[in-house]
Amino acid sequence: MKKLFKFILNTIPRPILIKISYWVSPLISFYLKGKTYTDPIDGKSFRKFLPYGYGTQRSNALSPSTLSLERHRLLWLYLKNETDFFTTPKKVLHIAPEQCFFNLFKKQENLEYITADLHSPIADVKADICDLPFEENSFDIIFSNHVLEHIEDDRKAMSELFRVLKPGGMGIFQIPQDLNLDNTYEDFSITSSEERTKHFGQYDHVRIYGRDYFNRLRNVGFTVKEVDYSKTLSEKLVKKYCLVQGEILPVCFK
Repeated sequence: MKKLFKFILNTIPRPILIKISYWVSPLISFYLKGKTYTDPIDGKSFRKFLPYGYGTQRSNALSPSTLSLERHRLLWLYLKNETDFFTTPKKVLHIAPEQCFFNLFKKQENLEYITADLHSPIADVKADICDLPFEENSFDIIFSNHVLEHIEDDRKAMSELFRVLKPGGMGIFQIPQDLNLDNTYEDFSITSSEERTKHFGQYDHVRIYGRDYFNRLRNVGFTVKEVDYSKTLSEKLVKKYCLVQGEILPVCFK
């Protein structure tokens, strides 16, 4: 199964995968029903989760029901347990909206929820993260998760996110990160899909962020909290929800 999922991820374009998943997910969810692992986003349990990864496949990574990954479930738990995201009126911008959140956030009566992306078939607004079509100080909350590693001029993208966030607003900008690296590894002379996979772990990534990622965000104006949220959860819950211990949430404020 791992080889099959790796082949699918690396050969089928992401917009097509999104469309196909709406048909396939209910069937897989029914087949994998059980009690071992639980997706906290919808509360459904399964005997196992699906493997996921463009390079190395991670076991029990992808929830069969919401199609959430470890990072999504960690973010959900943080928003639910540590913020007023689900209870207080917010104007939200979601760059490259994830399927596991899209419908749920749309239905939240307290949210004015706007999504944007250049290519996603489910985004409301077709927009370049380096040139967002919104006025400054527009949003209370901004999500842009696993996007910046695709963008060569990530400083420009970060500056745009800072520009459209309201003073006092919060942004969460997750990225794949190697915490063993002090400095981000990037080389823009590497352009082929094969070489990018070899150097950066995925065919459409242009860097591997190190610990200096948080300072990149600070350098455009954000105040950044480095939140190791899995550390606040019991080992039992980390295993039950299929989380990655030690993943840092970059929670940013203007």
